[in-house]
Amino acid sequence: MKKRAFFTTLILFLFFLYAGITIMSAIIFKDKVGVIKERCLAEHYVIVSSILKDFQALDSRGVGIEESLESLMHPYSYLAKGNDMGLAVYKSENLVYASINKENLADINTDSYKEGQRYITIKDDDKPFVYVAGLLPAPYEDYALVYRYNIAETINSWNQLKNTLYLAGTVLSICLAFCLLILLNEIFRPLKQISDASMGIAAGEYEKRLPVSGNDELAYMAQSFNHMAMEIQRQIADLNEAARQKQQFVDNFAHELRTPLTAIYGYAEYMQKAVISEEDRLMSCGYIMSESKRMENMAYQLLDLAMMRNHQIKKEQVEMETLLGSVYNTIQKKACEKEITVTCRCQMDCVTGNAELLESLLVNLIDNAIKASEPNSCIEVKAYQEDQVKVLSVRDYGKGMTERQLQHVKEAFYRADKSRSRKEGGAGLGLSICEQISQLHDAHLQFVSGLMEGTEVKVIFTTL
Repeated sequence: MKKRAFFTTLILFLFFLYAGITIMSAIIFKDKVGVIKERCLAEHYVIVSSILKDFQALDSRGVGIEESLESLMHPYSYLAKGNDMGLAVYKSENLVYASINKENLADINTDSYKEGQRYITIKDDDKPFVYVAGLLPAPYEDYALVYRYNIAETINSWNQLKNTLYLAGTVLSICLAFCLLILLNEIFRPLKQISDASMGIAAGEYEKRLPVSGNDELAYMAQSFNHMAMEIQRQIADLNEAARQKQQFVDNFAHELRTPLTAIYGYAEYMQKAVISEEDRLMSCGYIMSESKRMENMAYQLLDLAMMRNHQIKKEQVEMETLLGSVYNTIQKKACEKEITVTCRCQMDCVTGNAELLESLLVNLIDNAIKASEPNSCIEVKAYQEDQVKVLSVRDYGKGMTERQLQHVKEAFYRADKSRSRKEGGAGLGLSICEQISQLHDAHLQFVSGLMEGTEVKVIFTTL
């Protein structure tokens, strides 16, 4: 495209430049020739006037004109010869005097000056000449004077000027071609940068960016391209992260599924092939039912996750006192079994959301807190408003988590304490469900934890 623009612009410029030079040269030539013609006509008139006086003088002395014509014209021819000019005199159609070759007079049109008009023409035999022919005034209208003027010097001067203009045009064209090439390189440089950056992005170099300088359209284009590249990089990163999480989800799911299936198959095979007592049979059946129940819980939790993705919920005003009371009744039995005290404190009236989902959210968070706590410890549940933002908080004083564990705690099937969770039947889906519920309520989860310092989980609502 750059070559096409270069050659197209250059050809158009050369066409108009040389057309302009040609037209200008033609105008200058016409002007010079016009000036010369006017000069020749004036000089012809002066010579005719002078000859007329000489003819009158001869007549007054009674001397014949034709006998004295040679001597009469000699001074004029002498002067004309010095300037490479020439004179010729006709009487009727007969040439009676000439300082010019007769061959050069062959094409002189006598019809025009016979009618009283002066005739002027340009002939280029060996040299370019202007010929002016005209009749003498009465009573000598039988005589006609032809005056020849050499315009070779004028033509040569015009040719030099024309050649100078063409030479200057050629030099100017070369300079223009060089400047045009530099200009096009500067104009097309951003396009080449865009092309290189686009190819780099297509090859996976998503950090490619264009330099932004100035405040013109190219700068705006570079900013738009960089914004597009940044969005592409972000989306690719999101897709890679989503793919990683999906693969991890599948791997974890396969691992979680394998454990109960292995136990179920092992106990079933033991019951089939071994001679066992009634007590062993009941124990094996109990393990089979326990693992089956864990698989059932996992299936229900996965179903909850699937149903909540891209799902719009019906929201209404939920009374916090009622919600916390319902949550307390649900988790009280499990907390008492582990000798853990759960306290609820409500400092706000209501929140906009779905009561069932919010109850599930708090139950999951408190259940995780119970699993992380030691006997005779306390769990604090609070609902309050902070800096015009509504917050639900669950605080325990259990084992806590490291910074690395906090980074993955909301991932499906992730468990900070794998042995404890599996022993208690957890599949690592509770916090993933909590995250989904929070997003449906325009809220986000915030974790504050430290090893042996306990964990506080806050559900922060971004809208009132």
